[in-house]
Amino acid sequence: MELIDAIGTHHAVISLKSDPPRIVSLVPSLTELLCDLGLARYMVGRTGFCIHPENSVKAIAKIGGTKDVNIEKIRRLAPTHLIVNMDENEKPTVDILSQFIPNVIVTHPLESRDNLTLYRLFGAIFDVDARAEQLCMQFDQAYRELIPVVTTKTMLYCIWKDPWMTISSETYIANMLGLIGWKTWTSTTSADRYPVFEWDDNVVRKIDGVLLSSEPYRFTESHVDALEKQLGLPVQLVDGEMLSWYGSRAIAGLQYLNTLR
Repeated sequence: MELIDAIGTHHAVISLKSDPPRIVSLVPSLTELLCDLGLARYMVGRTGFCIHPENSVKAIAKIGGTKDVNIEKIRRLAPTHLIVNMDENEKPTVDILSQFIPNVIVTHPLESRDNLTLYRLFGAIFDVDARAEQLCMQFDQAYRELIPVVTTKTMLYCIWKDPWMTISSETYIANMLGLIGWKTWTSTTSADRYPVFEWDDNVVRKIDGVLLSSEPYRFTESHVDALEKQLGLPVQLVDGEMLSWYGSRAIAGLQYLNTLR
């Protein structure tokens, strides 16, 4: 297997015994994956949004948010590896960090099965192939247990309010929902991956329901009640972590999909 990341960078295998890494992760879901691969002891930095698994991450230094990292603090941690994502992290920041971090691993999973490549990439680079294969088997099992699609719906998935924002059909979330036959409404006037929209007839008449994500905006049942009265359509809260967190969380995410129908 060639160890190539999302932007085509080749990576080398390291030895945990003779050349232990010092890892900084700027991606919450991938911090969880690294910990589930048994690599928490090699992590020296993580964002404040990297909250899972709680018992493992609390010993890892916080270095800011996903988009407002403390560059000098990271420099002092002397990392050998940086984990980033094309959607979650700012390229100018990553460019600065790459000047003093020798190994920058860029990720960009777009479909659920991209997780298998992700597990194996991390497993190979960090010398934990056996654990990575265990995750692959767990993922495949959850994937096989998906209930077959019977009906197709068009749903509007909301990630923010004031302004209202949704997702494009090219996102990981949209592809996850597609596994249970839920197409996601997206703007025809914007090429943004996370476009702003207005609640007008052009939107409402094209959807069967609304999904309010628990993150990054913390929607509540009061938002559900208000929108149902406003739109006259079904509205439900969904667990944003289960639908947007790739990495090891995707295994539980596949199981969660079966509960949404």
